[in-house]
Amino acid sequence: MEDIQRLQRSAEPELQLPLILDLDHTLIRTDCFFEALILFLKLNPLNLFVVFYWLFRGRAYVKQQLAIRVDLKIDDLPLNEDVVAYARAEAGKGRDVHMATAADEVLAIAVASRLGFVNEVHASNGKINLKSGNKASYLEQRFPDGFAYAGDSISDLPVFKSAVRSLIVHPSDSLSQKAMRCGEIEKTFARPDGFFRPLLKSLRLHQWAKNTLLFVPLILGGQALNPEAWASAVLGFVALGILASSTYLLNDLWDLEADRQHWSKKARPLASGKLKIAHAMLAIPLGFALSFAIAAALGPFVVLGLFAYLVTTVAYSFYLKRVPLLDTAVLAVLFTMRLGVGVTLVDVPPSPWLFVFSMYLFLSLSLAKRHTELGRHVEAGTNGEMSGRGYRNRDLPVLLALGSASGLAATLVMVLYLTNEAFNANFYSASVLLWGMPPILFLWLGRVWLKCQRLELNDDPVVFALKDKQSLALGGILAILFLFAWFGGYLI
Repeated sequence: MEDIQRLQRSAEPELQLPLILDLDHTLIRTDCFFEALILFLKLNPLNLFVVFYWLFRGRAYVKQQLAIRVDLKIDDLPLNEDVVAYARAEAGKGRDVHMATAADEVLAIAVASRLGFVNEVHASNGKINLKSGNKASYLEQRFPDGFAYAGDSISDLPVFKSAVRSLIVHPSDSLSQKAMRCGEIEKTFARPDGFFRPLLKSLRLHQWAKNTLLFVPLILGGQALNPEAWASAVLGFVALGILASSTYLLNDLWDLEADRQHWSKKARPLASGKLKIAHAMLAIPLGFALSFAIAAALGPFVVLGLFAYLVTTVAYSFYLKRVPLLDTAVLAVLFTMRLGVGVTLVDVPPSPWLFVFSMYLFLSLSLAKRHTELGRHVEAGTNGEMSGRGYRNRDLPVLLALGSASGLAATLVMVLYLTNEAFNANFYSASVLLWGMPPILFLWLGRVWLKCQRLELNDDPVVFALKDKQSLALGGILAILFLFAWFGGYLI
């Protein structure tokens, strides 16, 4: 009898069936619970223990408490534009459109107000968690004549079974097959990005280029022909790369709101909702565990070096990045730490000249990064402090002056390094060729700052260097000069 009634309702015109929309990962490309949780932890990381305490009173209570204690910027949440467009069109035809979500009603009502076409909101209320079976039972009672439901996850299967028609949003193959067995499919919204592509983009594998600094002590320490040293350095490179990628994910989680207001960072997978917060929160500890497992195989001092890098990165992400000038100094320290890890990996004597050169060079590049961000902030006509940073519009000349001066200091330190250490090294066969390196460095840094002042520089100078033809050419000349200084004398 129920099957007959279901077929009869299914044969009715679509406008007779109310359209019920889930919220998280359906109308919006993110999850309200995790968004609110991150904001609550940003107020005080120790709030995590408060959340565990609330859990004794149920998930609905946790969601309610988070919703009333944080200021989630609803207007910045990324929408599922294809789903929103479809629902808005249906509402324009006169179809009743409702929202039924496990998110707390405070946040759900706010999203519905932003959209403007939702007739009613049905959400968790601090006592009932409107999810899965609870949602299915509620909707069956609220819409006894049937409804169409749009959802995105396995937990929606009980609702799909209760619905006359289903709309599946960004489903996996498994979810599509299970949903089809539940009944008629009104529409499927295919996942445009997949899963692995956004994850790989969030890991920023191109940033592993920074970790090639690990190999500098190996080469300058005369160990370039030592296969054991290369094996240790390569493993260290992988361990540091995995650790750095995990910290990038952590940083993006912490900066969700600020990134959504940034001209380019708003396209990052987490900020845009292409990567689920839950997936990132799972990947971070897995990455940490894998990185330190590799480091443990390389020795305790490598573990200590990676731990120092992790602590500094977390401190930067959570607080120091908001302190003007100190943020750029910390970035320079993180680059120089890579050299320190490289020294530890191949067990060569540390060079004070190399560390000082690194600090000035990467301080200049870090200041260029901030100058570019602030310059675009000013160009957009935005007043006040730059979002997520402590810089103001009038700080541009200071960044330009300090950044240019740091670049010149790096060039000077390179000259002092050559005269005091490099020319005394016994593995160079034509050390005079090293004199060509300071002018090349000066030309490249000058190009970086010229592009920076013209607002033609990418946010990240490293990305700029990897894509800019002139930068690649200058880097190639540097490599050739170094190789000829090393081996050239043997060829003559």
